[in-house]
Amino acid sequence: MATLDDDEIAAATVGEPQPYGVRVVVEEYNPAWPNWYAEEEIAIRAALGDVALRIEHTGSTSVPGLAAKALIDILLLVPEASDEAAYLPALEAAGYVLRVRQPGWYQHRCLVRRVGNGAPRDVNLHVLSPESGAPEIERILAFRDWLRTHEDDRAYYERVKRELAQRDWQSVQHYANAKSAVIEEILGRALPG
Repeated sequence: MATLDDDEIAAATVGEPQPYGVRVVVEEYNPAWPNWYAEEEIAIRAALGDVALRIEHTGSTSVPGLAAKALIDILLLVPEASDEAAYLPALEAAGYVLRVRQPGWYQHRCLVRRVGNGAPRDVNLHVLSPESGAPEIERILAFRDWLRTHEDDRAYYERVKRELAQRDWQSVQHYANAKSAVIEEILGRALPG
């Protein structure tokens, strides 16, 4: 949920930066999304075994009834996210590609799978560690859990996403940045005082 400027986006990107290039498409909730996540979880567990400390379906597709981009966000906790040798080769062999490396932001890594590259679905796999990533892990899960149980905020967040999806964006990160204010507002209610 980090807000990044263009220089930070470029610095964190592994490989060539790829503009989003199309409008953001927010779809009605798809009851297949939890099954898509379950298939990804099975593949991640098979690839990593005990290195996968925890795997969670996050992002908008993890909230029943919430319209979203058809992209499965997954939170993967490993013992040490900076130790890429411990998990990256196995995930690459399973079809994931490292696209974001942010050592200065909780040692976050993001791997992707994209339909455009032959994957069965679009996936963002966010890798963090329980210790170094604890504050962000708490925020991600609190936001998801709050939206699952608070219909007013779920509807509010969906309205904002639909409004933002009407604009053209230079990259998907710019769209994500534009949602930051409403996410922070909702987190203010979701996180303990």
